[in-house]
Amino acid sequence: MISRFCCLAFLSAALMLNSFASAQTQSSAPANPKGTPAPMHATGTFEVKITPQASPEGVQDASLGRMTIDKQLHGALEGTSRGQMLTAGTAVKGSAGYVAIEKVTGTLNGRSGTFILQHNATMNRGVPELSITVVPDSGTDQLTGLTGKMNIIISDGKHSYNFEYALPEAQ
Repeated sequence: MISRFCCLAFLSAALMLNSFASAQTQSSAPANPKGTPAPMHATGTFEVKITPQASPEGVQDASLGRMTIDKQLHGALEGTSRGQMLTAGTAVKGSAGYVAIEKVTGTLNGRSGTFILQHNATMNRGVPELSITVVPDSGTDQLTGLTGKMNIIISDGKHSYNFEYALPEAQ
């Protein structure tokens, strides 16, 4: 049962990620409570490995999945990301959802540190909606005060990101 569950969970995540790739995050200029720096923009590519995890004891439901996320980021955001994803599929074709949290460690346009991204996505009968937001006050070191929203693009099997963000002036 566990191997069937893992296969279904992996397929569910892969289908959702590909379907959500065309969804656009709603981007407004990120606000920064410590001031109003000009919004910045970062783009690049990434490789991602999604690994299905066994369901917790007592939870054997093929419509629910749990995965780990391992990313290598390139471009204006250079580094790694580790996280966890929960998925849900339904009996209705094209309807599903996922949530994820990932911790990014690296350099963003020359400034190093860590920050956390929160994903929230649904697909309603084939219509995707995706939101990936920097968790408030999660930035460390030179990324302290980071705010922003990210979009994931999958084209021809390759992953890329578009990140609109704001940071306080370097000190």
